[in-house]
Amino acid sequence: MKLTSCLERALGDVYLLNGKDCPFLLRDLLASEQLAVVFGKDVMDVLRVFIGSPYGLNLRNVLWHGFASPQEIPAQYCGMLLFLTAGLGQLLQTYLLKTKYILVHRPYVTFISLEELVAFPDLNHETLCVAEELVQVSNFVFKSMVPFWMAALTAFKQSRYADCVILLLPQLEAGLRLLFTTTNKCPNRLLTAEPSALYTTFDEMLKKHLDNEEINQLPSVLEEPAMEFLWDFLNHQEGPRIRDHLSHGEINLKTFPRELANQIVAFAITLLCRFSDEDTVAFKEHVIIKPLMTCASCYRSQFHPISRLKKQVLECMKSIHLWPELPTVSEEYVQAVKGLEGNTETSSLILKMAEILSQVQQYLPQDCCSPDDPINSVVTERLLVKLCDKHVCTLYSPRPVLEVLVVLRKICTQCHQVSEQVIASIELRYKQWMKKTLRSRQRHNYLRMLNSIKFLSPVLRLILLLITLEVINVHLVCKKTPSDYQQYLKFLKSVLQYTENLVTYTSPEKNKWDETEELTNKALIKIRNFSDRKLTLIQSAT
Repeated sequence: MKLTSCLERALGDVYLLNGKDCPFLLRDLLASEQLAVVFGKDVMDVLRVFIGSPYGLNLRNVLWHGFASPQEIPAQYCGMLLFLTAGLGQLLQTYLLKTKYILVHRPYVTFISLEELVAFPDLNHETLCVAEELVQVSNFVFKSMVPFWMAALTAFKQSRYADCVILLLPQLEAGLRLLFTTTNKCPNRLLTAEPSALYTTFDEMLKKHLDNEEINQLPSVLEEPAMEFLWDFLNHQEGPRIRDHLSHGEINLKTFPRELANQIVAFAITLLCRFSDEDTVAFKEHVIIKPLMTCASCYRSQFHPISRLKKQVLECMKSIHLWPELPTVSEEYVQAVKGLEGNTETSSLILKMAEILSQVQQYLPQDCCSPDDPINSVVTERLLVKLCDKHVCTLYSPRPVLEVLVVLRKICTQCHQVSEQVIASIELRYKQWMKKTLRSRQRHNYLRMLNSIKFLSPVLRLILLLITLEVINVHLVCKKTPSDYQQYLKFLKSVLQYTENLVTYTSPEKNKWDETEELTNKALIKIRNFSDRKLTLIQSAT
């Protein structure tokens, strides 16, 4: 499996010597003219027989999808592939000398924010020993596949984390395929790995519907937390997509993170426990296994667009929270600027925000009060954390939900950019003010900026609150009529347009602070009118 994935990656690099976009599917890559030019058609045909065609041995797919047990793959196949790979290297060297081309290897995929992937505690030697016992008795494991499971656990003990996950993923797929075919009463699909029939793989098993449009019963058996874990680690575009990256050779195997392997092994242990005979109940209550079972039952998606949007909201709020701590000149300087004394325009904007907030106040936690400074005191980081902690179903989100989330995430991104630009501008201008390097016009503009943040901070907070209230009710968008849905989407896009304009006006290049006031006034009127008609999702929840 390691050889086929690394070979695919290397062949993709060779393809790019003569081609532009490397084919995603291995069979298309092996059949390409670009590789035939380098290695010759006969050589590529041999490779296709071994790993590139469902009508050949198809070793890559048969192994990676967990169809073959150790004794079913002759050692000669592995030897032949090794010799073929070495021969490809010699042919490539000859080609490069002849053409004077330089082979460039594409960079590996790297996993960032590993802390987001941590759902289970770190596994120790004792836990792995219990796991080895479970492998022997669990109904989740095919007896012929036990050596693969044991080898995976041994690899983890030896800190060979990539090897561990490469061995374990196909076995998870095989075990889930057994559950899938049992719960959906299609036992004929259990060992399907033929050119004339569709493989039963993760992709099909994680879908909501079967090919015959009936409801897939596997999700109800695994339950939502386990399904969310599988979608997070295998499918969601912003998740690690471990199986895809590993099987296509996109990861540096030497630096594969322990944290990631730990999560896969821990999740596998919980499945071994859950799908064991009743007489193995002692395992489920084992002092070492029980915490893993608890973590598995509490898992929530981290990489679905809903989860990512919640994270964006909280990150943006943290950025806005920094504003009051930034160094600024005395308010007396601001009040001395003609047109800024009294702040009547700002007061008018704050009043409009308070009116909008009053319309959604009933949907907020009871401990939220509304004193003299309603926006800044009510819309706090604590409130948003509390709202974002509410569970929203992420499995099988309908298209309207996903479309709404795309727009809401764009709005949040723009708000965050505005906040970061304001922070950078305030810090820079204050330093220049203190050093007395600002020209008269720049000083005037700086003071107008300080005046503008008095309404920009609350308006960004208000938008974040509205986004959060909408996302925790986002599935209600499916109840809107097509006409109402289009009207709702149009409203969201108008808010997006406002935030995009804010980004432009608050950029260091533009510094159009007076215009932000007029822009904000129009946006708040639009939001208030839409809210007055009770067309938001939070309002339709009652």
